[in-house]
Amino acid sequence: MAKDSAEAWKSATLARTFLEGVRGGIPFAAEQLDVMLRVIQARKVPVGRVLDLGCGNGVLARAILTRHPQAQCTLVDFSEPMLDAARAQLGGHQLPPQFVLADLATPDWSRTLTPPFDVVVSGYAIHHLPDARKRELYHEIFALLAPGGIFVHIEHVASSTPWLAQISDDLMIASLHAFHTRQGSGKSRSQVADEFVHRPDKAANILAPVETQCEWLRQRGFEDVDCYFKIFELAVFGGRRPR
Repeated sequence: MAKDSAEAWKSATLARTFLEGVRGGIPFAAEQLDVMLRVIQARKVPVGRVLDLGCGNGVLARAILTRHPQAQCTLVDFSEPMLDAARAQLGGHQLPPQFVLADLATPDWSRTLTPPFDVVVSGYAIHHLPDARKRELYHEIFALLAPGGIFVHIEHVASSTPWLAQISDDLMIASLHAFHTRQGSGKSRSQVADEFVHRPDKAANILAPVETQCEWLRQRGFEDVDCYFKIFELAVFGGRRPR
C-alpha cells in the first residue's frame, strides 16, 4: 500500500465520510457480526480480554460487549479520528476499553500491549496492508492469543475473476443506495455509484483471496481455520490457537 493512500485514513473528513455514509450501508453487516459472535460463543468459555485491530468506530467491540459485558476490550487504530469515534461510542461502558494509537503496518504496533488475549477481531482494516505484511501480522496475532484463543476477521477480500468483482461492486452500490435512501440523502443510484467508484480510499485497498489468507493462518499454526461467511468480496474467516 502506498503510504500516501494509507495516510488518507487519518483524515477526519474521510473518517466521517466512511462512518456516516458507508459503514451503515455495507451489505449483510448484521449477519457478519452475528457470525463473529457465534464463533466466539462456540468456545464455551468466558470472554475475558478482547483485542480489536483497526477498530474504526468500535462496531465490533460494541457487538462483543453487548453479548459479553464483562469483557475487557483494547481497541487499536492508527487514525485518531477513528479512535475518537470509538471513544464516543464506548467510553461510558462499565469496563472502559483501552484505546491505543498504533499502526498495524509496523512490526512494533503491539509493543504497549500486554498479552494474552482470549479474542482478537478485525474489521475491514488489514486489507490495506501489503500481502507480506498481512502474513507477518497473522503471526503476531497468533503470538498475542491465549491458548484456545480465537481470531475472527471480517474483511474485504479479492474476487477470483473481474466478472465476480463487478457483481460484488453492484451489490455494494445497491446496498449503499438503499442506505442513503433510508437516510433521506436524496442521492440517486448513479450518484452513489460514482462516489463508490471514485472513493478516495480505493487506492489503499490491497485485496487477497480468502482461500489464500486461510492457508496463511493454517501455516502459522491456527486450527479450525475456515471461511465462516462469504458473499462475493465480503468474508468472515479466522481460526483458533491450539490449547
